[in-house]
Amino acid sequence: MSGVLDLVREDLRDFAGYASARTQRLEGEVWLNANEAPLPNPGDADGRCRRYPAPQPPELQARLAEVYGVGTDQLLIGRGSDEAIDLLVRALCVPGRDAVLATPPVFGMYAVSARLQGADFIEVPLVDGADGFAVDIDAVRAAALAGPVRLVFLCSPSNPTGGLVPLSAVASLAVALAGSAVVVVDEAYVEFADADSAATLLGAHENLVVLRTLSKAHALAAARIGVAIGHPDLIKVLRRCQAPYPVPTPCADLALAGLSPAALGVTRARTAETIAEREALAAALATTPGVRRVYPSAGNYLLVRFVDADRAFAALLSAGIVVRDQRAAPQLGDALRISLGTPVQNARVLSALQALEIAA
Repeated sequence: MSGVLDLVREDLRDFAGYASARTQRLEGEVWLNANEAPLPNPGDADGRCRRYPAPQPPELQARLAEVYGVGTDQLLIGRGSDEAIDLLVRALCVPGRDAVLATPPVFGMYAVSARLQGADFIEVPLVDGADGFAVDIDAVRAAALAGPVRLVFLCSPSNPTGGLVPLSAVASLAVALAGSAVVVVDEAYVEFADADSAATLLGAHENLVVLRTLSKAHALAAARIGVAIGHPDLIKVLRRCQAPYPVPTPCADLALAGLSPAALGVTRARTAETIAEREALAAALATTPGVRRVYPSAGNYLLVRFVDADRAFAALLSAGIVVRDQRAAPQLGDALRISLGTPVQNARVLSALQALEIAA
C-alpha cells in the first residue's frame, strides 16, 4: 500500500464501487448475465454495440500505455480529461473540508469540479511577465501548505496562456506537498510543446498525476478519450469511483485506429505543421496594427491582447471566423484566444485583423 492512499477520502479507501457484469472474469459461449439484447439493432449491422464494453478496453489500455511510456496499471481511461478531473476531486476532497488549488487564468473545469464537490477553490494567479504568463511555484507551495488543499492543478502548456511549467518546478512542488496534496499536471497540449512529459517523474513521486487526451493533437475530440496516469494504488481508487462502462466501443475502436503507427506518423507531421504555423502567425500578428501583445505559446493556440478586443472579435466573426473570447477571464480583459487552423484558415485570420487597421 502506498502513502498516496492517505490522501484519498477516508470513506473511499476501502470503497468497492459497482461490480458490473463485465468486471467478472468468466468464460462461456452464451452470455446471459448483463440483460443485453440477444440480437443487434438494425443500425448496428455488425453487432459491435449490442454488448456492454469492457470497463477498461484491454487493447486500448495497452496501446495508450505504450504510447505514453507507462504501465497499464498506472493508467485510467475515461471520458476525456474532464472525467479524470472530476474523479480526482470526488475521490480526494471531502465536501466542506478540503480544497482545490489552480492558477488562473486557466481551464475552467478545475473550478467547476471543485464547486460541484463542495470543495473550496483557492486561486494563485499566474504572473504576467516579460516571457509570458508563468506559475509562481513558491506562492502555490505556500498557499497549498497554508490551507486544507488536497489537489493542485497545473496546466502545462497552460490554457489559455500557453506557458509551460518546468519539470523541475513540478518535482519540487510534489516533494513539498508529499503527504498533504496530489499535484496534477494537465498535459492536454503537450504534443505541441518542446518538452518532456511530467510522466517521467512518476517513479519518484507517488503524489503526482498526469492527464493526457486524444482530443487535441490526435484530432479525436468527439471520441472523448482521456487518461489519468499515476500511482497504481490511486488509479485503482479512481476506477472504483468511475461509472461502470466509461469507454463506448465505437470510441475505443476510433482511438485504436488513431494510435496505429501509420496514424501516429500523420499526427506527428500535422503537429509539426501546427507548430510552424503557430510561430509564423505569432510573428505576423505581432506587427499587426491594433495588436498589443502576442504571448509565446507551447500549445495549438495563441493568446492575443488587442487595443480594441471587441472590434477584433466582431471583425473575425463577420469574416466567418470564431475565436475564443477571453475577456471575462482574470487578467485578460483585452484578450482573445486564437486556435491554430490550416495555413489557409490562419491566413484568413490575419487578413481579417489586418483589414481593421486599429490605431495603436
